[in-house]
Amino acid sequence: MKRTLKKVFFAALSIWVISGSHTSAAHASTKIAEPCRVQGYKHEVLCGSISRPLNPSRPQGVHIGIHFVVVPALARNKLPDPVFMFAGGPGQSATSLVGQTMPLFEKLNFRRDIVFVDQRGTGKSAPLACQRESGSDFDQITSFNAMLEKLSACRAELQKLPYGDLRFFTTEIAMRDMDAVREHLGAMQINAVGGSYGTRALLDYMRQFPGHVRRAVLDGVAPPDMALPLSFSTDNQQALDSALRACEADSACSKRYPALRDGLQRLMQNLPQTTAVTDPVSGEVRHIIMTQDVLLGAVRSSLYASTVASALPAALHAAVHGRFEPLLGLASTFGMKESRDRPPRLFTGMHLSVICSEDLPRLPLAASTDQNPAGATFSTQQKEFYLKACADWPRAVVSPSFYTVPAAATPVLLLSGGADPATPPRHAERTAKLLGVKAVHLVAPHVAHGVMGNPCGARLVTRFIADDNPAEALRREGGCLADMPRPGVFITGRVIEGAAHD
Repeated sequence: MKRTLKKVFFAALSIWVISGSHTSAAHASTKIAEPCRVQGYKHEVLCGSISRPLNPSRPQGVHIGIHFVVVPALARNKLPDPVFMFAGGPGQSATSLVGQTMPLFEKLNFRRDIVFVDQRGTGKSAPLACQRESGSDFDQITSFNAMLEKLSACRAELQKLPYGDLRFFTTEIAMRDMDAVREHLGAMQINAVGGSYGTRALLDYMRQFPGHVRRAVLDGVAPPDMALPLSFSTDNQQALDSALRACEADSACSKRYPALRDGLQRLMQNLPQTTAVTDPVSGEVRHIIMTQDVLLGAVRSSLYASTVASALPAALHAAVHGRFEPLLGLASTFGMKESRDRPPRLFTGMHLSVICSEDLPRLPLAASTDQNPAGATFSTQQKEFYLKACADWPRAVVSPSFYTVPAAATPVLLLSGGADPATPPRHAERTAKLLGVKAVHLVAPHVAHGVMGNPCGARLVTRFIADDNPAEALRREGGCLADMPRPGVFITGRVIEGAAHD
């Protein structure tokens, strides 16, 4: 019924995307978006783009199109402050997340537009896609060494593009694009929601344009001074240790999969080795070289979702005994092709343009706090990979102020998953202190990467944005995060209830 009503108003009201009384006459008379459809979402939406200079210091030079999608508010009397989604990665296309995201924000969408902007380098905004993204999921999981070789060829191809100067795809520049979209849509302020790398982008948007944010939600906080290759190693290790402790503390798991920690260390010492495995998607038998990088990449991917991680003890036990299909199958669930229910792959060119410019220069500063001790499963593989990948990648000069987090001018909600292998609570705790008294940090102890993807988290975000008193809304609703249990440990085809909680 709601969507039927929406169609009645669509042509008359939404094509012009008028955002309340603040919209200027120029905006009211200018067509700024067209009806369209996007993959994974069954309802008609609005699509548009704006032209932006590739190099901000040369406004008359090469321009690129920044594409966006607006899901119009249902109500005739909609509110003037839309919700902007800041995608993760770095390298995710925001517009490809419409189908996944909208079910979480249906209530917000009743009176507010929901806006998805493809950050430059992703989606349809001057995309920087590497050839490897057209390969199979299995190939991407099992070809870490080959990936480095492909990246050099990718860089050469990307630099041939009309917009191929890879120095101009940093977060700072992209957030100026984001604000230009806000202005284009006629909104005085936005409600901003970011996940993972999207929180870094959002923090920089708040730094550059503090007066344009009404409320901000940071889910899985990745602060600007977080040197990703090293921090990933530390945080991956913490999440793996948590999963192994849960198995060790559960009688059924520890009996079925004994001494997993020692077995994993022995396996690591015996790599690389050639092995025959079955592609979990195609069923084809493949011969691969199982290296430490490939193994740890599969473990890392399996830790991103709590439900998937519940099967990690069984998969590791099989790997220790020479069967790698279960572990590679778990990793495949994280890396499946883009669909309505799964996130799209990263645009690798944009990913490296950000990481190489913003993170790699800070590795020496982060080494003292983000270096795992000797004997840890996750050592410096991520760091070494990015050092090699970034060796010849063009780098931008990032301003020192980018790495700062000023006190927040408006209410900010920070969400963390206690079992997150990439952005655990330690990053949000530090960021919340910098943001000051307007920031509230809540933790879901047994959730992995992404809190607002579950009903409790989505409800919190909705109330935080919609209620006039966000603090009271969080007081009423925030308790549900602590009540979310760790998924039961998966054992021999069934789930054992009551897995121990850390």
